[in-house]
Amino acid sequence: MDESKPDVIWTVHVEVRLSTKSRRRVDVIQGLVRDFITNNYDPIQLPSVLNGWEADPTLASSVDRIAISESACPSNSLRLKEVSLEIHAYQPHDNDAVEEYANGTPGRDGEENVLAASVCELPCKAWEGLWDGLIYADNIKLKLLDYIHATFVLSDADVDFNLVTWNRVVLLHGPPGTGKTSLCRALAQKLSIRLSHRYSQSRLLEINSHSLFSRWFSESGKLVQRLFSNIMEMVEDEDCFVVVLIDEVESLTAARAGAMAGTEPSDGLRVVNALLTQLDKLRYQKNVLVMSTSNLAKAIDSAFVDRADIIQYVDLPPREAIYEILRSSLCEFIKKGILQETIVPALDLALYFEESKVNRSNASDPMLPDALTDLASTLLALADKCRAQQLSGRALRRLPVLALARYIGIGVSTSSTTSTLNSSRFQTDIHLWLDAMKKVLDDRAADHGKLL
Repeated sequence: MDESKPDVIWTVHVEVRLSTKSRRRVDVIQGLVRDFITNNYDPIQLPSVLNGWEADPTLASSVDRIAISESACPSNSLRLKEVSLEIHAYQPHDNDAVEEYANGTPGRDGEENVLAASVCELPCKAWEGLWDGLIYADNIKLKLLDYIHATFVLSDADVDFNLVTWNRVVLLHGPPGTGKTSLCRALAQKLSIRLSHRYSQSRLLEINSHSLFSRWFSESGKLVQRLFSNIMEMVEDEDCFVVVLIDEVESLTAARAGAMAGTEPSDGLRVVNALLTQLDKLRYQKNVLVMSTSNLAKAIDSAFVDRADIIQYVDLPPREAIYEILRSSLCEFIKKGILQETIVPALDLALYFEESKVNRSNASDPMLPDALTDLASTLLALADKCRAQQLSGRALRRLPVLALARYIGIGVSTSSTTSTLNSSRFQTDIHLWLDAMKKVLDDRAADHGKLL
């Protein structure tokens, strides 16, 4: 047995979701989970959901789920001697209630109180699984996590801001429907879990950019200051980590550009200048992160862009990401019993099947299961079709629903679809569903052709 010391030790994050009734100390749960992994999992698969911990009475009564997160390691399997386990136990909030801030001008007759921001306590049960459901190329999610880690390393070392500068601002831009806002929420959720040992509370504050403008001259800048005063009060609590999300930030910067060009009132310039000033104040706080999104990169003001530490373009999903998005939808249908029990090949296996078929000059390989290769080939072809039509992630998630509504139907009974009058259970064959999604894509291409 090779006991040599590995060249690299990889940090592997283990997320333990506690049940709502759990009253055990977190350190006790973490110790039991560490022992369970050490005794039962070598090597560790990345990422994966662990099973078998239910045999431990304490874990069975306190834990809902144990998952190994994705890692920057190029391998999807690591020996225990190659890893350093970071175990995060968390208890998501059951309710979806949010605190709302209204912006209005006291004493003004007829002034409407517009929702300026909403605050959500994290981790939130409604956003469980959101991070895993977002699939991008180029490891965007891990890049963002690495950036957050870097800022904490510098903050903990008390690095001089005059010599090394970071602003705690991230800008995500790209076409509509690519999941920029969802990624911000998922990142906030992930950070609330990963940083639970540093902060007892985490909050996400979503700013309604349009609410920062008042019909009363010179009042808009005051609205920004009032909102950020509330944010600063949150941030002053050193036990609370705050993520500020400014969605569609171009609506602010466009107003600034118009004001400078003389086409908009100078009040638009005041509101953006006030925003930039407040961002400069927040950069000195260790427990805050500002996330922003934009669909119109060219409309973003250069002064705001200059303050962003990361400017990340979020593109339409490539073929591989499309395959995984469609596969995750099909696997969910299988899990819920809507599709008949079927193994949907993972992306790496599907690409292996495809490469094997090409290398063997399209000759069938008796070592490869025909059902799996056919399913992988069909799903890859569907991914190619989606990519050719430049479907966004939002449109891809909607595709299976449209297939069901238009071409499969509910309540019918055929050789491949079963339904009973006495039961709401509906189940059909995966190939029927794939064929229906192909027809939806053909319809979409025809409809879009009529728009041109």
